[in-house]
Amino acid sequence: MKQAISSDFKLGILGGGQLGKMLCQAASTWDIATWVLDPDPEASAAELCTRFFNGSFRDYETVLQFGRQVDLLTIEIEGVNIEAVEQLEKEGITIFPEPRCLRIIRDKGLQKEFYAENNLPTANFSLFQNADEVREAIRNGRLKLPFVQKTRLAGYDGQGVLVVKSDNDLEKLFDTPSLAEDYVDDALEIAVIVSRNIHGELAVYPAVEMIFNPVANLVEYLLSPARINSEMAEEAAHIAIEAAKALNITGLLAVEMFVDKSGRILINEVAPRPHNSGHHTIESALTSQYEQHLRAILGLHPGSTHMTSPAVMVNILGQPGYSGPAIYEGLNEALAIEGVKLHIYGKKITRPFRKMGHATILDPNAGKAMEKAAFVLNTLRVIS
Repeated sequence: MKQAISSDFKLGILGGGQLGKMLCQAASTWDIATWVLDPDPEASAAELCTRFFNGSFRDYETVLQFGRQVDLLTIEIEGVNIEAVEQLEKEGITIFPEPRCLRIIRDKGLQKEFYAENNLPTANFSLFQNADEVREAIRNGRLKLPFVQKTRLAGYDGQGVLVVKSDNDLEKLFDTPSLAEDYVDDALEIAVIVSRNIHGELAVYPAVEMIFNPVANLVEYLLSPARINSEMAEEAAHIAIEAAKALNITGLLAVEMFVDKSGRILINEVAPRPHNSGHHTIESALTSQYEQHLRAILGLHPGSTHMTSPAVMVNILGQPGYSGPAIYEGLNEALAIEGVKLHIYGKKITRPFRKMGHATILDPNAGKAMEKAAFVLNTLRVIS
């Protein structure tokens, strides 16, 4: 691979959404040329990257043609054409995270089997081919309510997840290959981001706590640091590190976890890329998750993960009842609050619960940061 920081080095990114945009922003500080492939001609990263290619990262030939033009290929979304990236790897293109990791992680069933095979803690689960198999497992007692059904492929941002608590919910079952896992009642949801470079050097960010919007099943508040004791924080970091080691991954690994009522920590799922649970690091850590991902895939030493301030991150979602060209209401009022750092992703069209941006709120007092975050969430509205 060519020297990364040189005039002719090209970093290819499959996906040009908000994660791709922020990765391009980080790369630009090191003058790294970014080439982005995305099916949306108005993708968030389209106007920020060095070169933008309008095409599908799910199409075999399109990914092949794009990947053959770059020196290093990475992703901002798992749902890329896996056969194409495997072929590119055979042709000598450097790809991080590795295609073998992508093949495991993109399939939630293979993910769960991987945890079981590597003694990584996770909720009990079973795999099914269709909805009839799920119903049969309930009839014969192999599966008991409540449980969570997840589609094995294509689930994203709360899609492809169904909590089954009563017989009425059985009508909503996904009739596709899926997994069913024990429902972890009243769980605290946390996440840890770990980076690993090609030399095996690791760095881990402190655990964050996630509070979800009950309607959209998307993160509404993210608290850094998580409200857990030091022993639990150390255990969560250890689990994330062990997962990265077991995968032998190069790049970032975001590990989402449940803490059940007895204090057990269980892996929910992982993402092999920058992640919503790490947005706050742009302002609240010495090294942002985006710079850290670059360091890892370029084989550079990891940056410090020291947190400089407590932080709360809120996702700015499209308001219910509005679809069309985006209008940001309450922007001035939100920005008048000390410590508010706003990121607007540049998506032209809003729709209910679409991620349109995020705000990170910094304050030495975590309680005050939370109060400010609630004000921002209630004041800054994306309408049309």
